[in-house]
This record gives sequence, structure tokens and C-alpha cells, in this order.
Amino acid sequence: MSQVQLLALDGLSCGHCVKRVKEALEQRSDVEQVEITLEEARVTSNASARDLIATVEQAGYHAAVKNEATPPKPDPLPAQEPPPEALTTESQPAEAALPVHHLLISGMSCASCVSRVEQALQNTPGVSQARVNLGERSALVLGTASAADMLSAVDQAGYAAEVIEDEQTRRERQQASAQQAMRRFSWQSALALLAGIPLMVWGMFGDHMMLTAANQTLWRTLGLLTLLIMLLTGGHFYRSAWRSLRHATATMDTLVALGTGAAWLYSMSVALWPDFFPPQARHLYFEASVMIIGLINLGHALEQRARQRASKALERLLDLTPAQARVVTPQGETLRPLSEVTSGMTLKLVTGDRVPVDGEITQGEAWLDEAMLTGEAVPQAKQIGDTLYAGTLVQDGAVQFIARATGSHTTLARIINMVRQAQSSKPDIGRLADRISAVFVPVVVAIAAISGLVWYLAGPQPQLAYTLVIVTTVLIIACPCALGLATPMSVIAGVGRAAELGVLVRDADALQRASEVDTLVFDKTGTLTQGTPQVAEVITYGARDRQQVLHAAAELEQGSRHPLAQAILAAAPPVSASAAEQFRTIRGKGVSATVAGKARLLGNSALLDDQQVDYTPASADIERLAALGATPVLLAEDGQLLGLIALRDTLRPESTDALARLHALGYRLIMLTGDHQQTAQAIAAEAGIDEVIAGVLPDGKAQAIARLQQQGRKVVMVGDGINDAPALAQADVGIAMGGGSDVAVETAAMTLMRNDLHCVADALAVAKATLRNMRQNLLGAFIYNSCGIPLAAGVLYPFTGLLLSPIVAGAAMALSSITVVSNANRLLRFTPAQRQ
Repeated sequence: MSQVQLLALDGLSCGHCVKRVKEALEQRSDVEQVEITLEEARVTSNASARDLIATVEQAGYHAAVKNEATPPKPDPLPAQEPPPEALTTESQPAEAALPVHHLLISGMSCASCVSRVEQALQNTPGVSQARVNLGERSALVLGTASAADMLSAVDQAGYAAEVIEDEQTRRERQQASAQQAMRRFSWQSALALLAGIPLMVWGMFGDHMMLTAANQTLWRTLGLLTLLIMLLTGGHFYRSAWRSLRHATATMDTLVALGTGAAWLYSMSVALWPDFFPPQARHLYFEASVMIIGLINLGHALEQRARQRASKALERLLDLTPAQARVVTPQGETLRPLSEVTSGMTLKLVTGDRVPVDGEITQGEAWLDEAMLTGEAVPQAKQIGDTLYAGTLVQDGAVQFIARATGSHTTLARIINMVRQAQSSKPDIGRLADRISAVFVPVVVAIAAISGLVWYLAGPQPQLAYTLVIVTTVLIIACPCALGLATPMSVIAGVGRAAELGVLVRDADALQRASEVDTLVFDKTGTLTQGTPQVAEVITYGARDRQQVLHAAAELEQGSRHPLAQAILAAAPPVSASAAEQFRTIRGKGVSATVAGKARLLGNSALLDDQQVDYTPASADIERLAALGATPVLLAEDGQLLGLIALRDTLRPESTDALARLHALGYRLIMLTGDHQQTAQAIAAEAGIDEVIAGVLPDGKAQAIARLQQQGRKVVMVGDGINDAPALAQADVGIAMGGGSDVAVETAAMTLMRNDLHCVADALAVAKATLRNMRQNLLGAFIYNSCGIPLAAGVLYPFTGLLLSPIVAGAAMALSSITVVSNANRLLRFTPAQRQ
């Protein structure tokens, strides 16, 4: 007997999370029906709650039984188009409903640290989702947990954190922290290398690496000196390793501390008690410990510098907001810090100023450069009643305006927040790397121990010395820094570059899905077309000319808000106060009225048929215009046909070129519209669309997307209206036009900041480049570890007699991290293929 299980869900942040959990549950053979929201799942099935929870966990989210099972629900009512309010509630991501906290984390060094901090935050009561970013040493936490609870959780995991909500403060603190870290790593690496290199050269060329009676006292002194240098330049490794040990965990710093510490302890033991070691085992490795620390610190310094470059895209957005605003008060004008500006204040702008907050003009006119929001290079004229956006630039003029949105509520702040959240997210491929890294360090320690045991039992003399070299080299070379940085650095750079190109990415999963799509589905009205019909042609059949026909039609449409009526009024000569009497609207057909004692009709052929008006002379024109995608509107007076007005929603200027560019990239293009098939086909032919799906209602749009997905297609949906929201959520990737409805923007995984279809090609190109870069980084990290660990373990020794030096291992480990970060930074210079 099927029953309904009600599960409380955790970790879902958007429509795509809902979709992923729904699909995971529906794939079970014992599940009959699934209804999902961001907070709960209602599942009709024969499965136990434990099995269902396990399925949700496997999909990457959390679930718990919400209450006892309930009887199956009755059959649902027939699906209807959801009202805008429902769409807003269901499709709006959790980020918009839950508080978002930004934490700066110190002490993280590898992917194992990321996994540990993320787990600690995720297990904190009140936390819905936690995203930890190794690249920025930060965490983004969604939920109602208090700051004290989050900081306590991070502290108990062995790390330190601080909560900073203000974007500017966070930026300043991160920059200060990064500069401080770079200075520290720089002098530490310089000191270690300045001590280690001469020591290594002296030992190698003078054959002083073996302890003898002659150099025993000198080496004891040098041993103490190297210990001091190790503590000064590598103390952070040992402190971090100790914290990890206290928490029964292991990180990259654990490997470094074990490797360098073992090398020093062995060497000092030889120097103090040489008689306990056979003569051939009295080799010293003091210089190796110092050199390894120096090389790793050098790698950290170079990596820190490269990471700072990856945040430049976000910094450029932050730089758009001025530090001060000119506030108008009864006492006059005064400059105030931006933090003191509140909603309702009157502010003034003059030529050259950047707008500090969003607001509405109350006095004056100006031309504003809004390229940072819209991508439009042409300045926009602004006058009383128009909206100003923070970060835009006054090119000419002066205005006063009322502040409407300040701080984190401005459009620019929301864009920055979206970019920040996307940079903190992880694609599926990144979560895989995190899972591997979480067990990587313990596995490496085990490999090092087994390798050392093998060499001790079966290796050449002196076994103890060879064992030490092998264990140290394996521990050093296997640090998972590169693995931990592989995906977050690519995401940071890719999302930042996308923002520069005018594309806002909601999360890294969207990048991964967008890189795999093969089919693009476009809404027609407002996406491919301008969204507003215009008079394309006027044909007369009586004594009246073009202007008279338009004037007569405008007299009927005066006062109407219908889009077709607005198009006629815009093209017609000015119309005086309406003289129409007995005005009637015939639904779906047109309008009728009496003007100057004459019966006048304006509408489609069905209206004229009802009124028995002969429109035979216009039949050929009606057929021709309909084939071109126009809407023919007929005008008749006293039973005589006067003219035909063809109305058409024209393509966007860039549509044809943008679609040709997408065609050249190999995508299949489909137009999805509620318009008539004939009209849709005409627009599609002009635009270069492969397939047309016409006459569909909003809920039908989502079903059409689902049918394409059932055919094995990976689908992008591009739309702008409330009626596109279900399809945007259903698609593998939803892309909303920036000028579209809030519902569409909230539902989509990507948003175009300007209404330019070329941005769709740019978005897909950046997604592919980011995933390609991510795979390069992961492949490089895996190859490095796959080859490096066996080499460090001495697999080539039986064939070549060569062993990898711990110093070389330290250099290789540092180089792997630098390589990954540098490769990710190539995305900052990525340029999509030229537009056709």
C-alpha cells in the first residue's frame, strides 16, 4: 500500500536544486509521485523514509522526516497557469528569503580544510547551506544561525573566522589579509631559502652531508640554527598541524610538518647520538627541511598574488560606488560618507559624479552612462521621474534625486552579491574533488607509512636513511593544494569574467550545465523580438489616404492600453478628444463605435464577417502579411472597407546575427511561443530558427522543454516574462533577459545584464571555457599526484637507481599550486569568438 512521506529538505537554494531532488526520487522504481518545494518533499511511494532520505543525501542535499506518514492525497486538480505570486514564491532562490552571512576564514590550507569547515557550518543549527571557498579563504552561509554559533563551529573545527557583512569592509579586510599574508610568506621564504641554499651547496660540494667526527660539533650547531629558522619561517605549518591533531584530523600542513619534522629529528638524532646509527646511515637532512619550507612559502606567496588577480572583476564592480554622496539639506549641500545615506534623503549629482545609491529624479535632467548595468555605450537621457542606479556615471547635466535603495539593497549591490555567491558555489565536478580531498591526507599518510615499511624491510643499506627519505618525500609531494584550488579558482575567474561580459551567473552548477547543452529554446516576444508591435504597413481600399486611415483607427483606439492600440496611436497623427459613441469591445475580434453618425469597425476578419462587411479586396494582402508574421487589422465604415493596418513585432536588431553565431557554434535553435503557427513560422524564417513550437500556454512551455529533455537534449531556455518562468525552471539552464520580469530573473540560472542576444553566446562560451579550465586543473592535479606519489615512493629506484629528493618534492608541490592558479587566471583574459 502506497503512503505519503513528508520530508523536510535542507540545502536547496533554487529551482534547479528542486529539480535535481525531484529527479533523484522519481528514478526510484518504488516511487509513484513526488511534489517538491525548497523546504519539503511530499513523496507517494512504497519506500521507507530511511531509503528516501538516503536518495536525497546521494543527490547532495539533506532530508529528515517531517511528520508521520499520511494517507495518499486525492488526485490533484488539473494544472493551471500559476499566478505571479505563486511563481515568485516557488521559484525565488533561498538566498532571497534567508539571511546571508559572509565569513572570512583563517587557517585553511587545502581541500581537506574546506571540507571540514563546510561540514562544521552545515551541522550548525539554523544553517541551511554553507559554501566555503579556498581561493578567497571565505565562507558564505545561508540560514538563521547566530554569528556566535557560526564562529564557534569554525573554532571547534580548528580554524578562526570573523563575520563581516559590509561589502566594502570585507574587501578592505581581505585585501589587508592578503597583503599581510604575501609579506609574511615572502620574508619567510626568503629567509629559509637564504639559509637553505648555501647550506645545501656547502654540503653537496664539500661532501659534508655525512656526519663525521670532524664536523659533528658544527652540525649540532647548524641543527639548532636550522630549527630556529624552521620555527621562524614554518611555524604556521606546525601550529596548524597541532590544531588538526587536537581535532583528530589531518591537512596539507600536517604533511609538511610531518615531512620536515621527521627529516630534522632524524638528522639531529644522528648528530647527537651517531653511535646508534651505522656509518652509512649518518646522512643529514637539515638543509632539506629548511629548503622545503622555503619553497612551499614561496609557492604560497606567488599563489596569493595570483589569487588577488582572480578577484579583480568583482573589485571593478565595487569601485563603481563612490565613497561619499552630496546630500541636500535645508541648510545646504554637504558631503557625507556613503554609509550615512539613508532612504528618503535628497542627493545632488553634477557632471562627472557617480551615482551613490538607487533613486528617483525630482529635479533637473542629465545624460548617464549606464554601460556597467546595461552594456549600452550610448548615454541615456534621464529626467524627472526616471530611476537612477548606483554606480552609473553622470556624463552631462545636474539633477537632484530621492534615495530609494541604499547599501545592500541597490541594484549594483545585488549584482555584486550574486557574483559573490556564484564564486562561492561549487559545480558537481568540484564537489567530487572535495570528497576525494577529504580522505586524501589520511590515505597519503598511510601510503607514506607503508612505503617506509617496505623500504625498511626490503630496501638497501642503510635502510633507516632510505626509509626517512621515502617517507618525507611522499608526505611533501602529496599535498592536495592543487586539488583543492582546481575548481574554486576556475569558478572565481569564470564568474568574474562572465560578469565583465554582462552575464550574471547564479551558481557554478549553471556553468557546468551550460557547458553541456546542445539545444537553445527562445521565447519570441520580448526575447527574439522587440516586444512591442509597430505599424509595418498601411494599405487603403477607398478614397482615404494612409494618414486618414490611421487617424480614423486612432479615434477608435484612443484611451486603450492594448499593445496593438498603442502601436496605432504611436503611428497616427495627433487625435483630439474622442468623438466615438456607443463604443464596444468585441473580445478576440476588435472594437466598434459610432463616429459622426457613422458605424466604424476596427478588428480582424472575423469581426467583419460578423458584421457582413465584404473584405474580398484585402484577402490577398491578409494572406501575404500573415505569412510575413504581421497581424492585419481591418478598418471599415458603414459597411465599406477603408483600409488595412499591418502590425508587427519586429526582431531585435542583433537577433539575426546572434542566432547565426549560435548556429555556427553547433547549437540547435528552437522558438517557443504562444503565437499562431503561421506568424511564428514567419518570424522564425527571418531569424534563422531551426524549429518552431507555437500555440503553447505558459504551463505548456515547461512541458515542451520536458519533451525535448526526454529526447536526450540538454536544453537552455531564454525568456523574459512571467509566463516563461516555468520553462526557465524546467530547462537545464534558464537564461533571463535583464529587462525581463523579476520572476523570470529570479527563476533563471543566468541573467543577461543587457538585452542583447549576443550575450547568450558569450555566456555559453564562458561556461565552456570555465569547465575546460576546471578539467585542465583537475587533470593536472590528478596527474601530478598520480605520478608524484609513486616517484616519491621510489618505484624507479630498482631500474634507474634514482630517488626523488625531498627538496625537489617541495618545489614540485609549490609549483603545482602556482600552475593551477595561473591557469585559472587565464580565464580573466578569455574573449568569446568574434560575433558573426
